[in-house]
Parts: sequence; C-alpha cells; structure tokens
Amino acid sequence: MKLTLALIFTASMLLAQSNTYVLRAARLFDGISDALVEPGVIVVANGMIQSVGSRAVPSGATVIDLGDATLLPGFIDAHTHLTDDFNPDYNGARLLDLQRPVSEKAIRATVNARKTLMAGFTTVRDVGSSDFIDVGLRNAINAGLVPGPRMLVSVHALGSTGGHCDGGDGFSFGTLNHESKPDDGVINSPDEARYAVRFNIKYGADVIKTCASGGVLSPTDDVEAPQLSQAELDALVDEAHALHRKTAAHAHGAEAAKRAIRAGIDSIEHGTFLDDEALRMMHDKGVFLVPTLATRIGLKESKFPPLVQAKADRAVKQQDAMVKRALALGVKIALGTDAAVYPHGDNAIEFVLMAADGMTSVQSLKAGTSSAAELLGLQDKIGALTPGLAADIVAVAGNPVADIKLVQGVVFVMKDGSIYKNDRPAGK
Repeated sequence: MKLTLALIFTASMLLAQSNTYVLRAARLFDGISDALVEPGVIVVANGMIQSVGSRAVPSGATVIDLGDATLLPGFIDAHTHLTDDFNPDYNGARLLDLQRPVSEKAIRATVNARKTLMAGFTTVRDVGSSDFIDVGLRNAINAGLVPGPRMLVSVHALGSTGGHCDGGDGFSFGTLNHESKPDDGVINSPDEARYAVRFNIKYGADVIKTCASGGVLSPTDDVEAPQLSQAELDALVDEAHALHRKTAAHAHGAEAAKRAIRAGIDSIEHGTFLDDEALRMMHDKGVFLVPTLATRIGLKESKFPPLVQAKADRAVKQQDAMVKRALALGVKIALGTDAAVYPHGDNAIEFVLMAADGMTSVQSLKAGTSSAAELLGLQDKIGALTPGLAADIVAVAGNPVADIKLVQGVVFVMKDGSIYKNDRPAGK
C-alpha cells in the first residue's frame, strides 16, 4: 500500500510538470535586475520557464492569478542542516541525538524538508550530516517520494580531532566508541584530507564542507582558533576542485578564514570575527560570505553550558559589524541561515536581517536567489526568472522591495513546474 501511494505521488508530480501554467501577479522580481517588472507574467511548461512578460496565453494553459503579489525566483539557502532538529535544550539535544535511531532521524528530516519548501526555499545546500541521512533525503526528494527543496549535500563536514566537526567532542574517552578517523570526517594530515574528500564523494557528496576554525556550539574549543593547517586545507580544496566539487569553510576566526582563502575555498561560512585583511582577500579572490545571521534567533532561545553561552554571546555581538564591513569592501554575499540552530521554516528571516545590516531589499533578494545560485554553481539552472531555467517560482503578497519583511509570508511555491503551495484564491 505504501509503495502504491509513493508511486501515485511520483506520477502526480510528473503529470504536474507536463502541465502548462500562466502565472500572473501585480509585479515580478527576476533575481537579476534592480527594478521590478509590472505586471508580472510567467509561462511555465514541462517544468521550465518558457517566457517572462508575454501576456499571450498558450492553448490549454492553466492560468493562476495571484493578484497583488510579487513573483520571485525560488529562494536558496546555502547553509542548512535539514537532518538536525532545533532544540533549545543544549544538553538534552545531545542526549536525544544519541538515543534516536537513524530511521527516526530520517523521518524527522522529511518534516524539516517540507517546512523549508513551504517557506519558499526550493534549493538548499546542506553542509554536514551524520549516518548519510542527507544523501537519502536528497535522493528521496529527487525521486518525488517526499516534498522538499532541491538539495546539495556534503555528507560529513571535515575537521580535526577535537575540533568543531569531531562528533566525539565533549564526551569522555570511550563513551561513544568514537574513533577520530577520516571515514567519520576527522582528518589530521594532508593525505587524510584527500582521502576524506574522496570518501565523501564516493558516498554522494555534492559539495565539500570543512571546519577551518572552532565553533560556537562545540563544547570544548576556541571559536576563533584555526583547526586545520595550511597544508591540510590546501590538500582538501585541491582534491575537491579536482573532482569538480565546490568547497565551503566554517570559519569564525580571521586566521582560519585566511588559510581557507589561500587554499582556494569557494565560501566562508559565518565569518564572525573576520578582519579587514580577510575580507579584502575574499573580495579579490571572489570568495562568497555566507553570514548566517539567523543563528541569533536560536542562540537567544537556547540554554547552554557557560562556555558555549560565552561564545554565543560574543559571536552575536560581532555579526552585524562584520557584515557591514564586508558590504563596504564589496564582498560577495549569499544567503545562508544555519537552519537547525533556529527552527526550520523560518529561513526567510535572513533576508530581513541582511537588510538591517545595510543591504538594500534588492541586494538582499539577490543574495537569496541569483547570488546563491552562483555560489552553488547552478546559475544556469536556477536563481532567476529567465526562459530556459527551472520553474522554481515563489510569490509573496505585496511588494517585498518596499517591505522586505513580506518574504516571510510566502503564498505560492512552485518547484520544477510542480505546485506545492497556493494560498491565494484566484484573482485575489
């Protein structure tokens, strides 16, 4: 029976993709231009955008009039953890993670994926998981078995023994029968870095994520301290690029970021304590910043041990000033939220927080559409409302350029030409 239902769901998605739609709204933001188009009209067929702006209605097309709304490209979140749940009880969350079977974690991940899609995020980069749940979730979404965003996954995040990416960090020796080994993402030499990259790709990684510095939520390390040598990062990035994978570095500290930038990293995640030298290096080399400002929401709501709380307080105080300096220096910025550090489905708050740090509404929207697509290497497939790209389209009531907060109220979601959400009655 379950298999039959899955096949029916898959067939219905394929049928939807074969349909032709005309989407109408008061205005349109294409993800590339600085100005809105009024009115907004898009023709979709076979899961692709066929035309933008033409008012002709193809024979047999279904017309969807969204009224006083704005059509936008499907949103992109470049830093998520869909296989983890937000839990404000830090110690309780760590215990639950040990108690829950992999099967339960996988099922819970499908709920997070659906919430993310319903919030208008049709593509995510998932940067660190366990037990290969991210690979399974991606594959199930691609097969049409469960609703969720398009996923680029990283399998294990790669870091040093005792570092932010070491899953045994904070537990007494032997408690978890945990070994620091490359198969688990723990590397301690250039050769192990290369092996770990190859291992991740063998088992399904689309992108390689590394922890170049300490972290906020890891219980024993210094948030700014570098955790990988220059030689280790050089080997990691070189191997990933040789195998045609992009790379992302968790790096709060300036020195850790500089090592990753010298190695050729594609993005710096968080970047909390970056100095001007690191930001200039990023600008000169075209490295993206993914600031994950939304973390402050979860950090504020959570109960932490004293060491973690001190790191969280210090990090949040630095985020806004760092982003403002990055903007002033012309660093490329892509939207990423660190979903799971705050509740899944609230991703759009990142647009608002970026705007509060000095980005215009249009700059903020581009960070979560065309700029994020460029970072992911998918600009020829998604990120803009352009003929020939995938029909990933969302709509919000009103004009988000005039009020960026409106992106938090997505009323329509289409991914690959299939409609997953339509909360506005026709003509309203």
